[in-house]
Amino acid sequence: MIASVRGLVLSALGSTAVIEVGGVGLALQVTPATALTLRVGTEARLSTTLIVREDSLTLYGFPATDELEVFELLVGVTGVGPKSALGVLAVLSPNRIAQAVASEDDAAFRKVSGIGPKTAKLIVLSLAGKVFVSAAAATAAARPAPTSASANVQTALIGLGWSERVAAQAVEETLADTADPEQVGVASLLRLVLARLGPAQQASERRS
Repeated sequence: MIASVRGLVLSALGSTAVIEVGGVGLALQVTPATALTLRVGTEARLSTTLIVREDSLTLYGFPATDELEVFELLVGVTGVGPKSALGVLAVLSPNRIAQAVASEDDAAFRKVSGIGPKTAKLIVLSLAGKVFVSAAAATAAARPAPTSASANVQTALIGLGWSERVAAQAVEETLADTADPEQVGVASLLRLVLARLGPAQQASERRS
């Protein structure tokens, strides 16, 4: 089993990344959000799982172990293959998945391409008691509703080419690292988030 890979990023486009390990370029299936965080020519480390089929060996990579754990749980659900499991993680973060399961919100999973009503309900039933919201996310959920600045920045990021999920997560993480988030203006917050994400042009190109 290949538990993780670390090496030079040769390419990262769409849902595929190629990382050179020991002179060998390994192709990994990743979420578009993960691909956006990888920079060609820099070193990256991804937790991985190898899916073996009769006619293929496919390596899936994740920047965090919680994503890998949720992916493996999803693959274990009847009717959910690796592609669909990756699709779920492309739309929903592990914490959002845990929240949906806890509240029995199968509608959240029906938003994912390829996941129908029956499979969505199976995901909720199968993952019940197996996924949990992190302490940091629980604290964030208890905070007041997002400020107009964060909403405006999310809208701007989406306009620049990032997906709604990536934009929301980046704003949330940036605010969490800010000493006084209530006092951050739109311009300042946008600069901080862009610094975290990298060039907006790359995001737009990779989604085209």
